[in-house]
Amino acid sequence: MALYLLFESASGYALFHAHGIDEIGQSVDAVRSTVLDLKRFSKAVKLAGFTPFLSAVDALNQCNAISEGIMTDELRTFLELNLPKVKEGKKAKFRVGVMEPKVGSHITEATGIPCESNDYVQELLRAVRLHFDQFIDQLKPSDLEKAQLGLGHSYSRAKVKFNVNRVDNMVIQAIFLLDTLDKDVNSFSMRVREWYGWHFPELVKIVNDNYLYAKLAKFVVNKSDLSEKDIPALADLIGDEDKAKEIVEAAKASMGQDLSPVDLINVQQFAQRVMNLSEYRKNLYEYLVTKMNDIAPNLTSLIGEMVGARLISHAGSLSNLAKCPASTLQILGAEKALFRALKTRGNTPKYGLIFHSSFIGRASTKNKGRMARYLANKCSIASRIDCYSDMSSSIFGEKLREQVEERLDFYDKGVAPRKNLDVMKAAIEEGMTNAVSEEDKEKENGDTTAKKSKKKKSKSEADGDAMDLDKPANTAAAEEGTEKKKKKKKHKLEEPQDQEMAAANVDGEQDGTPKKKKKKNRDAAESVEPKTATEGKKKKKKSKTEADD
Repeated sequence: MALYLLFESASGYALFHAHGIDEIGQSVDAVRSTVLDLKRFSKAVKLAGFTPFLSAVDALNQCNAISEGIMTDELRTFLELNLPKVKEGKKAKFRVGVMEPKVGSHITEATGIPCESNDYVQELLRAVRLHFDQFIDQLKPSDLEKAQLGLGHSYSRAKVKFNVNRVDNMVIQAIFLLDTLDKDVNSFSMRVREWYGWHFPELVKIVNDNYLYAKLAKFVVNKSDLSEKDIPALADLIGDEDKAKEIVEAAKASMGQDLSPVDLINVQQFAQRVMNLSEYRKNLYEYLVTKMNDIAPNLTSLIGEMVGARLISHAGSLSNLAKCPASTLQILGAEKALFRALKTRGNTPKYGLIFHSSFIGRASTKNKGRMARYLANKCSIASRIDCYSDMSSSIFGEKLREQVEERLDFYDKGVAPRKNLDVMKAAIEEGMTNAVSEEDKEKENGDTTAKKSKKKKSKSEADGDAMDLDKPANTAAAEEGTEKKKKKKKHKLEEPQDQEMAAANVDGEQDGTPKKKKKKNRDAAESVEPKTATEGKKKKKKSKTEADD
């Protein structure tokens, strides 16, 4: 049966026909000993086909597809063109050797071409990679190196960009830095206590907090300078006036030795550094809380920011934590104890990092293992919701926390908890209502913005009308004069018409005509009046000419 080798290079796809396999040998050791000899290897392996990539973007897409175990359309057409055709209903008399088993399985599923990936094929493909530039005449070694370098840079850049978008890396770094800062602040504060204790040893017993002790060491500096005037300032620092008075009294009767001004300055500077570190630790904790609420809101609401961040950092990422089963998540952080128990055939650990949760501390000693198992189950559900859901909300985490509380009550008091199906249905309904309310708010905001824009437009139109009204006074006066003249002409024209109408009415009354004729005359007079502006203008012109005559 003929063997073909599919090789994916940085410049394109290549297919080799391994026809002289019997000359090299069928064992892997024989292949390893003979692949270094180009003359012997070139007799056994011949180039069957080569197709270059069209561009760097095409090469990157093909590389991503191969790394994910997917056969692209370009690879399918290349194989169908260069491999011998198989008749319908008959088995292929050849097989294709590939480096990636996933790619081979996808090729066989899609096209029916038999593929294999074993140690023997991989040794042959390594030899092909070693002598690849010798098989293609037009390809120079420098061009191949440039293609490999460019493809490697673009592939790694794409992977780094993908990791940057996954913000859980920031959480991992923040929790590591928090742990180191806790150790450093504790060690530095103990150093401040020991250093300043030579000068003022009584202060250690009065103030227990490290941050307050560093503040007082910076404020007091020299104990002999303390007096009753400093009690209000000390009370503001500590928050307790009685302790401030006690510090002043202890400074008066202190047994500590005196320090030189240079030593006191160094102690003061070191205390300031400790204060800065502790303040930075508080800011970093706030940053971690905000990041955890953005990345894993359900896990945070269920188990807390610190424990959730430690679980994510120990697993490596949120996606890795979501892939872990509940049994693995339960003992994360207790791997040494687990393997020691497996080696000595002892009892395996019941909990790892989950032990720092408040739920296990509140459970009784006989129920701690059951509580850890139940909490790990809920944490795995919450991490999967955070990792794979498009909607970021903490509704499911809050419901899962309520379930853990109910389980605690069940272990302590025997109160039956709700079913998981009912709780999840309630969470989904609440999430839907919240989504609808958010959409309504967005619509209201859009309506308010539209109203504001309409108001602005009306204001601008009003301003434009005001600007039109604020024309020069001469034009306004001229317009008023023309309007007065028109009114006078109208009155002059209407007076003779009214007189004629009155005379006609008098004549009618004298002749004894009924009142209906008066109405007809009125209707005729009304019909005489112009109905439109153009007819009115024509009448005015006629009346003007009659008046001139």
